[in-house]
Amino acid sequence: MRSLRQGRPARVTISDVGAAAGVSASTVSRVLNGTAKVDPSLAARVHDAVRQLGYRPNAAAQGLARGEWGTIGVLVPDLANPYFPEVLKAVSAVAHSHGRRVMVMESDEDPSIEHDLVEDLMRSCDGVLLCSPRMERADLVVLTARDHPLVLLDRIVPGLAAPAVSADFFGGMMLICGHLAQLGHRQVAYLSGPEASWANAERIRALEAAKAFGLSVTILPCGSTSSCGYAAAAEVAGTGATALTAYNDLVALGAVTRMRELGVRVPEELSVVGFDDIALDHVAHTGLTTVSTPRGQLGRQAAEMLETLMTERHDGEPVYLPMELHVRDSTAPPRVTREPAG
Repeated sequence: MRSLRQGRPARVTISDVGAAAGVSASTVSRVLNGTAKVDPSLAARVHDAVRQLGYRPNAAAQGLARGEWGTIGVLVPDLANPYFPEVLKAVSAVAHSHGRRVMVMESDEDPSIEHDLVEDLMRSCDGVLLCSPRMERADLVVLTARDHPLVLLDRIVPGLAAPAVSADFFGGMMLICGHLAQLGHRQVAYLSGPEASWANAERIRALEAAKAFGLSVTILPCGSTSSCGYAAAAEVAGTGATALTAYNDLVALGAVTRMRELGVRVPEELSVVGFDDIALDHVAHTGLTTVSTPRGQLGRQAAEMLETLMTERHDGEPVYLPMELHVRDSTAPPRVTREPAG
């Protein structure tokens, strides 16, 4: 049987280039990597040989020779969360435009392993992007002290020596509170997200500030998945809330499903608001009122920040991207109970 390799042109090697130019392979490497000064006449011969032979250098090998990997690392808390694919797609596009690859790791919502995962990425990547990190501030301080390019996405830590970009989660929740207050709601329940989530803390901070709208908010422990929302929904009835807002759209959709099973009509008897405006909402055609996060813009800006940090060692003030309220079919004025005539 004829070998599949037969008939294919042999790959031109760095030794072939050296032989054609009359120099050593190490000289060819120094010329192509720019790692040392080489006599101009020798360099010209090397470049002529490269063109004549059609030699294509190995980009990864060149990067290693310069102490670079040509790769950026990204850590996310949950790859199953549909919030992150659009972020990662944007990061990948920016990385590709700069000739870099992307390595993605997941912490599975476990803050205790994030630090070790980041150290692994630092050992094999030129820079690291942390998406919604859950770890303690002290761990982030240790990591930024390593002088390895690192950017935070959706986590702002005052005083931390690392560039950061985030959606304005506080502002997004304030938009929700203003909408519910204008509809006439006064009692609101919040299905809270992961305990270690900074973004969740920002939402809660806004809910506490919503007293200015005349809202009274009951915070219920929940999580970040639709099953969490489904499981926690039954507790809402005991709060007296006429409106429910959730950590994200997944939680809200899970709660809506459970409410319908319990015979609670949305929005006639309970208004429901999500957060993030994820694609699943549009696919499910639920008409969920929510606020949108500019995920593509977040990913692009974070990746460009990291590229700048890797090449210029420059950082700046944290950047907040505004969110937008989308009023759909899951919110309405609270039902008014009239006293019977007597």
